[in-house]
Amino acid sequence: MRGIIGASGYLPHWRLERQSIVDVLGSGSPAGRRTVASYDEDPITLAVAAGRDALRSADAMVPVESLWFATTAPVYAEKSSAPLVHAALRLDVEVAAVDAGPGLRGASGALRSALRSGEAAVAVLAGDVRTGPAGSVDESGGGDAGSAVVVGDDSVAPLIAEFIGSASATREFLDRWKAPGELRVHGWEERFGQQRYDDLGADAWKRALAAAGLDDADVSRVAISAPHVRAGAGLAKRLGAAGVDVADRLDRSVGFTGAAHPGLLLAALLEDAAPGQVVALVALADGADVFLFRRTDAPLHGPTVADQAAAGTSLPYAKYLSWRGVLPTQPPNRPEPARMSASAAERRGDWKYGFVGSRDRASDAVHLPPARVSFVGGNLDDMDPAPMADQTATVATFTVDSLAYSPSPPVVFAVCDFDGGGRLPMELTDVAAADVSIGMPVEMTFRRIGVADGISNYFWKARPVPAPTTNTGAQ
Repeated sequence: MRGIIGASGYLPHWRLERQSIVDVLGSGSPAGRRTVASYDEDPITLAVAAGRDALRSADAMVPVESLWFATTAPVYAEKSSAPLVHAALRLDVEVAAVDAGPGLRGASGALRSALRSGEAAVAVLAGDVRTGPAGSVDESGGGDAGSAVVVGDDSVAPLIAEFIGSASATREFLDRWKAPGELRVHGWEERFGQQRYDDLGADAWKRALAAAGLDDADVSRVAISAPHVRAGAGLAKRLGAAGVDVADRLDRSVGFTGAAHPGLLLAALLEDAAPGQVVALVALADGADVFLFRRTDAPLHGPTVADQAAAGTSLPYAKYLSWRGVLPTQPPNRPEPARMSASAAERRGDWKYGFVGSRDRASDAVHLPPARVSFVGGNLDDMDPAPMADQTATVATFTVDSLAYSPSPPVVFAVCDFDGGGRLPMELTDVAAADVSIGMPVEMTFRRIGVADGISNYFWKARPVPAPTTNTGAQ
C-alpha cells in the first residue's frame, strides 16, 4: 500500500501586517498578514526546514531513494538547487536529487510522480519566497514558506495517509506569467483564468472520485491551492454545497506561498484529519491535479501549520522592503564577504551542509568543527561522525556586533554549549538583540550566509527554541 509517510509545512518567524503597507502607501487591503522569510532565508533553506520536520515525522531511517525540489524563485538558473537540499538533509549519495522546474505546478507534478513511483520512498520538497513591486497584490497577498511530503510504501514506515486516487487535467491558457529575473508577476483578467480553472478542476475532481470509487459525500475535507482568489472559487462553492468542508486557503494568515502552497495545505489537512477520514487536495496551476487520501491513526510530529500561522513576530514594512531589495539601504562600512571556495566547500561538505562534527572514541569529546586530533588526550584519527543539526544548545555568552557586515545589522554572536557535548561560536537568527539572554535554549537552522559573485553561501545558525506544540497525532 502506498501513501504519505511524512509531511510538514514550515512558516518563517517573521510576519508583515498588511495594515503596515496601507500606513505607508495609503492604499491596499489592511486585512490579515503574510509570512516573511528572513534576510538569510531563501527557497532552499525553507525547503530544508520543512524537509527536516517531515523526515522526523516519518522516521530518520526512511530509505529515501529520490528527492524532488520545486520553487518559482530558484537561487540558480544554470545550477540545480536540489543537491543543496540533499546535502543539508544528509541523504545518501545514491539518492537522486532533481529540480522539478520553476513553474507553480512543479510540486504537484512531483507529488503525482512520487505517488505512482515504484521507489520505496520519495521526498517532494518545495520552498518559495513571494514578492512583487511595493504595493502590488503579489507583495501583500504572497507569503513565504517551505513544504515537504515524503511518499512511500507501508513496508517502509507507517502510512500517515493512504493514497486512494488522483486525476489531472491540462490545458494551455494565459493566466499569470513572469519573465526570468523579473520582479513583477503579470496577470490576465482573473475572470478568464477562473473559468478555465473551474472547468479543469471540476473535470479532474470527477475523474479522481471515479478512480477511487467515491462520491462527494465520502470526502470530509478539501483544500484548494490556487494562484489567485478567484481561481477555484466556483469549485469550492459547489463542493461546499455538496457537504464537503472546504479548508482555509490561509490567505489572511500566511498568503499564497507559490510552489510550496499545495504541500503546505496538504500538511494542514493531515494534521486536522481524524483516522478514517478522506481528505482531498486540489492544486490549480496551468491545469488541475486532484489527490485523495484516507487518514490513518499514525501520528504526525512537529509544529503544526496552524500553530505556526498563529505565531510569528511582526516586521516593519521598511525592513521588509530592505530585505527584498526593493528599498536599497546603505550597507555597513565594511568589506563585503568574499565568494565561497568550491574546493574548500567540497572538502568540508559534511560539516558545512550537514553540520557533522566529530566525536573522540576514547574520551567521547565532541569537536566542532570536526578535528583529527582530540583536545582530550591527544588521540589522532580516532573519531566517529557526530551529527549535530538536531541537537539543541544553550547560550553560554554572547556579543552584539554593529560593525560586522550584515544585510540586517546588528549581528548577534553566541557561544553555544550543545546538549551531549560540544561548544561553538554561532550567529543567532530570528531574534532581536534585546531578547537574547545567557542560558537561552537554541536549535540549529540551515541558513544563507551571503551571496558573492552570484554564489549563495550556506551554513548553520542558531535560533531560539520555539514554544512546544500539541501536534502529537490525528485529532
